[in-house]
Amino acid sequence: MRLPEPILVTHLFSEVLGSLVELLAGLSAEMWLQPTTCQGWSVKDVTLHLLGAEVGILSRKRDQFTPPGKPIQDPEQLLAFINDLNATWVQATQRLSPRLLCDLIRFTGTQVNDYFQTLDPHTLGGPVSWAGPEPAPVWLDLAREYTERWHHQQHIRDAVGQPGLKQPRFLAPVLDTFVRAWPHTFRDVQAPEGTLVSLTLSGEAGGRWFLHRQSNRWELGLEMTQAPDASVVLDQDLAWRLFTAGIRPEQALAGAGLSGDPDLGRKVLDMISIIA
Repeated sequence: MRLPEPILVTHLFSEVLGSLVELLAGLSAEMWLQPTTCQGWSVKDVTLHLLGAEVGILSRKRDQFTPPGKPIQDPEQLLAFINDLNATWVQATQRLSPRLLCDLIRFTGTQVNDYFQTLDPHTLGGPVSWAGPEPAPVWLDLAREYTERWHHQQHIRDAVGQPGLKQPRFLAPVLDTFVRAWPHTFRDVQAPEGTLVSLTLSGEAGGRWFLHRQSNRWELGLEMTQAPDASVVLDQDLAWRLFTAGIRPEQALAGAGLSGDPDLGRKVLDMISIIA
């Protein structure tokens, strides 16, 4: 089984930022208030969330600033803290005008992109929680940051009726990154040695991945020759929405193609590739 390659995306950040700024600059006052699929959040709220993420990266990572308070280790408490932090930020920044918000997105986003360019993607960094608790390579954390910007911009584009950045050069790295959550999703799934599950994401940006059970663990790979014990086929648009909790597994099931072991197939639909 061939192992997947690292996902290198730093060259895409400036293009995604530029497309976001151009999109936001053309929105009417009514469009800023349009609801998105992020529950309870408007287009402006999602944009404020993106600004908060950029501010956080510049302060915590680039500037090594430690905010007050004790570090949170418990995963459930950390998730609750992140959700509360996001909600508090969005509420506190409501007084920003759309024009100023666009200026700040451009300003902070450019600085974040410059900072990302200074990082060695092949060194080890902190964990990417949805991929597992172990230290992860920096390239995976950067890929995660890329997917955050891509899928939230897609939320905005959906809300205002604008086409998304779904060309393969933009979407293929998103899907490849999301699939890296698959082994962690199956961490508690017991199966005989050699069990193989395949996942095909159909569409120009899609691909095919395999999850192989060996040495009492699940490993992600490509190009297996043996027949899989279970197979799942998802449209690429359905897949990114599922993996970002935009739709529920039971909703995705209606549009998915499953064959082989039904329990293994349905478990694939539990994959979530975002923190909160």
